[in-house]
Amino acid sequence: MTTLSPESPGASPPGATVLTDHGALLSFLTEVFAGRGVPPGRAAEAARALCHGDLTGMDSHGVANLARLYLPLLDEGRADPRAEPRILADLGAAVLLDADRSLGLWAAPEAMDLAVRRAESHGVGLVSVRGATHLGCAGHPALRAAERGLVGVVASNCGGQRIARPPGGAVTMLGTNPLAVAAPAGAHPPFLLDMSTTAAPTGRVRQAAREGRSLPEGLLCDDSGAPVTDPAEFDAGRAHLRWLGGEVGRFKGFGLGLMVEVLSAVVSGSGRGPHADALAGDGGPGGRDDDIGFLLLAIAPDALREGARADAEDLFGAVAACPSLDRDRPVRYPGWHEHHRMRERAAHGVPLAADLYAELVEVAAREGVPAPPVSGEVR
Repeated sequence: MTTLSPESPGASPPGATVLTDHGALLSFLTEVFAGRGVPPGRAAEAARALCHGDLTGMDSHGVANLARLYLPLLDEGRADPRAEPRILADLGAAVLLDADRSLGLWAAPEAMDLAVRRAESHGVGLVSVRGATHLGCAGHPALRAAERGLVGVVASNCGGQRIARPPGGAVTMLGTNPLAVAAPAGAHPPFLLDMSTTAAPTGRVRQAAREGRSLPEGLLCDDSGAPVTDPAEFDAGRAHLRWLGGEVGRFKGFGLGLMVEVLSAVVSGSGRGPHADALAGDGGPGGRDDDIGFLLLAIAPDALREGARADAEDLFGAVAACPSLDRDRPVRYPGWHEHHRMRERAAHGVPLAADLYAELVEVAAREGVPAPPVSGEVR
């Protein structure tokens, strides 16, 4: 067993993993965001949103993005640490917000909280947001609605950033355009679907490149449509993201991506991927993920009829009871494994790659805050 201290970030072998206490990691992240001018309560909210990725196993959307995405957004002035979202239109059940370049990590959960409050009064609450920045895992704000007994839906475009081409297209037009849905399931773990509409998010591709891993076929392709498994080819401009559905069903993923663009950008008036500017592209990724649009929807089924909660429990219970072909791999639904992983990691430690932990130690030194201590061994 080897232990790693904040003072010895290079002490681990390649590929090693360390455990950090969840509370200590949240405190560290909160201090870093607060040190950049984010108000304390919102800094804590941003920390929870960022750590959600590591708790659920979506490591590509967790603290790995602190130094790669969120601190640069603040440093470059693309995100305003003290921004105050403004209500532009309020119809009771539907609200339009200008996020004013606020950090999406806290702006999206706050907007969902507003949607939940409106749904509790009207049966449904819709908050449309423009002028936002990257929200992290779309499942995090969606789950906030489920925790209050409501169905939560989150859609986000990528502002003016263009990463994926339409099927048969020669230029990029859309981002990864994530979509998330969460719902309570009674005594069972909440349902949580959190996905990009491309076959993989860019974070997963870049994480594989950092770790020197190949990708399975079906995620990337070259200009001719041939599969690419080397993730480094993506940032080199020689590979492109595929859509969900594979070669045969790619129009389904592309259609979902456009649907997210409509829900998040057309409704809110945010920046759009499909725009005349995109037509001048050279075929590779272009634009910037500024002026992102969100749609946050909360639905209160019990406001419409009695018995919805019991039906949801029966629904997900039936799915989990489905006989499996492999006794060692029982049937589960989206959100089941994430729920149990979150509880396990919150209680016993959040695993971080040793090289990522070393990055956090460097951030701590630069920001003048304590690094989160290692609570377990390198595994």
